[in-house]
Amino acid sequence: VQLQAFGGGLVQAGGFLRLSCAASGRTFSTNHMGWFRQAPGKEREFVAAINWSGVSTVYADSVKGRFAISRDNAKNTVYLQMNSLKPEDTAVYYCAAASVWYGARSNFGSWGQGTLVTVSS
Repeated sequence: VQLQAFGGGLVQAGGFLRLSCAASGRTFSTNHMGWFRQAPGKEREFVAAINWSGVSTVYADSVKGRFAISRDNAKNTVYLQMNSLKPEDTAVYYCAAASVWYGARSNFGSWGQGTLVTVSS
């Protein structure tokens, strides 16, 4: 599966953005999906994941209660709704697909191109 994330941009602290990740290929509906981010000078970190059906979701503690992951298998798209954004959420956000569900430790691969989110204070 090939992935492309988009929807990033510049937003003020307290604002919101909705990221989308479009997938090509016929296996999207059977893939578990995740969002990750990498801030300048830092390692990539897990943000959120959703299983193939959308029934199970998991979040990093840093975004729990503010971000929501969802998916539309008919549109081959996974979303990340980001509310109450903070300057520390500034990063390049990536989506990834996994074939085995272990929540945050799923075997994510098939990384897509990222989208930059900048939160100003």
